[in-house]
Amino acid sequence: MPTHTERVRPTVTDEAIDAVIAAGRTEREDVVRAVQSSTDVAFTWDYERNRVPLAKLYEKAKHSQWNGTSDLPWSTPVDQEAVAGQVDGGTTARRFTALAQADGSPLKSWGTREWTRFAVESQNSTLSQILHGEQGALVCTAKIVETVPWIDAKYYAATQVMDEARHVEVFSRYLDEKLSGHYPINPHLQALLDDIIGDPRWDITYLGMQIMVEGLALAVFGSIHQMTTEPLLKKLLRYVMADEARHVAFGVLGLQEYYAQLSAPELRERQEFAYEAALRLRRRWFQPDVWERMGVDPRPVVRIMLESPPRAEQVFAGMLFSKIVPNCRKLGLLDAGDGWLRARFTELGVIGYEHAVDTGEDYDTFDEVAKDRARSSGEAQPR
Repeated sequence: MPTHTERVRPTVTDEAIDAVIAAGRTEREDVVRAVQSSTDVAFTWDYERNRVPLAKLYEKAKHSQWNGTSDLPWSTPVDQEAVAGQVDGGTTARRFTALAQADGSPLKSWGTREWTRFAVESQNSTLSQILHGEQGALVCTAKIVETVPWIDAKYYAATQVMDEARHVEVFSRYLDEKLSGHYPINPHLQALLDDIIGDPRWDITYLGMQIMVEGLALAVFGSIHQMTTEPLLKKLLRYVMADEARHVAFGVLGLQEYYAQLSAPELRERQEFAYEAALRLRRRWFQPDVWERMGVDPRPVVRIMLESPPRAEQVFAGMLFSKIVPNCRKLGLLDAGDGWLRARFTELGVIGYEHAVDTGEDYDTFDEVAKDRARSSGEAQPR
């Protein structure tokens, strides 16, 4: 685990706490949300397949398609309290020990029943935001098919549209059939998706979704997959991770070429977008709506989270930035211009992750899913 020597903590004022709570409440709006987008659709009449890495990724994507209905063991009985306890329960309880022991704390009287219920609600909230993020990826990738100027990228992005539809399907089904339903979208995530969809530049959609959102998703899925023993969720996540590793690889392959041609001011705009996206993704984990559903004032909880001890903060930052920072390095965004993004990530205490396991290694690992399926079906394995 990287060591972080420089940290900048936010000033924990009452106003800062109020802002976190107000922005974190997941209030259900209309079922359909319209986001304005004024993007040029790019046709290309050049059908030459001259981007070999993208062409190879497309071939692997075609071979690695799986069926969310028939390839997962949906008949598996799921004990959601047991799953929540494995994934979140003990860690959550330990993290809020200080709050539970404080004089007048609403958590002081909590026992096993309350912590178990909180773990279930926290798990439902976390998986719900994953579900909503997958629909965001579905919409964003459909937009990439329209806007990216290269035929190899259009081919691959079309396979990702199918991947994302499948992910929305399986996470929605798991939440509704095996757990206890889902939460509305977190406003921080909604705002980020709105910006990614609404920006007229095709590469911003690419950067925001393929590098930032998908990078975080890959890290979160890996963490849950490692902790849970529930067979349906474990297999679901393994299949999804195989797809997600390809998706992030797609983002890196496409943007490396494009960003090599941009001017310093244009790269600075991409650096600022990546940094703001990272901050928004970080804020989405406060979950004030979960505490309120438990009948607890979220203000003291948010204060504890903003003043997290170094170890808790390091673990949290590791999950969030372990894929984002190395991929920003591979895109040349860390040191572009005057190194503005490197300085910002240094201030956040996460620059040590720049040499963490990169997406290429992830892809080689998770591509075992395709090999497993090929072996079980007797198909030829992709080269």
